[in-house]
Amino acid sequence: MDEFKEITSFDRLIHEPSRLAIMAVLYASAGADFKYLLNATGLTKGNLSAHLRKLEEAGYLKIEKSFKGNYPHTTAALTKDGRKAFEAYRKQYLALAKQLGK
Repeated sequence: MDEFKEITSFDRLIHEPSRLAIMAVLYASAGADFKYLLNATGLTKGNLSAHLRKLEEAGYLKIEKSFKGNYPHTTAALTKDGRKAFEAYRKQYLALAKQLGK
């Protein structure tokens, strides 16, 4: 039963499926632009923007806005804290999965 108590200690900010997808994409790369994240996660523009903002407010990622020609260009990348948080989440998740697999 301790396994179930562990679930409550997961980082809830990362554990939300859409934010988990964003974090996973960014963990596997040096960063990604908004359009790539849209395609990779399947989120709507509004949902992606809201989730990116929450992750940025938590200090898990850095968002940079610029222009490519006349068009806005937004990129996101994990911060050191974001990378550490995702690694801790992943480690905890895998440990729980292993325990439940017994």
